[in-house]
Amino acid sequence: MRAMRRRQRTVLVTGFEPFDGAATNPSGLAARALDGRTIAGRRVVGAVLPVTFGDAIAALGAQLRATRPELVICTGLADARGELSIERVAINVDDARIPDNAGARPIDRAIARRGPVGYWSTLPIKSIAAALSRAHVPAAISQTAGTFVCNHVFYGLMRALARRRGVRGGFIHVPPVRRLALATIVDGLAVAIATALRTRRDARIAAGAVS
Repeated sequence: MRAMRRRQRTVLVTGFEPFDGAATNPSGLAARALDGRTIAGRRVVGAVLPVTFGDAIAALGAQLRATRPELVICTGLADARGELSIERVAINVDDARIPDNAGARPIDRAIARRGPVGYWSTLPIKSIAAALSRAHVPAAISQTAGTFVCNHVFYGLMRALARRRGVRGGFIHVPPVRRLALATIVDGLAVAIATALRTRRDARIAAGAVS
């Protein structure tokens, strides 16, 4: 009997296309840079999602079905931040300050009408922040992913993973390249992937917000 080859386990990393008139988006560039790498024995698949409500979750779902990953890290641009921001929670609301790339601008709209108020990230967020600090990559725990397409995808991801046993995931915001070099962003995401793969119980480190 011919031996069956085991399917190599995969990690899915997503970023976004440019939006709001920008020529590039470092999250999409980083996802492309990580595509095809092997980290901790897993093949990384990088994908770029559209900055459009609804379509972004559909595109993510197609990637989940195609890759069947054991770990998913979605990323997006936080233009005002200067570090990798590991997000704690996704909330069930779209409230757009600017239009998406299709011109949609939902206000106070639930992402999932019958969904919970929020989903926790299942990444070891504090262990990732600590590992990034040791690697000299600026990092912080973030208590909000906003209410634009980044949070929309984060919520859609965690809603999808709630039905997939053993698959963990979460969201990391990256800063613009004027604040942090793209190579450092890519290296930091690689550290985040490796840390998430080897860490089953998150570190107990104070990283809350006073206000």
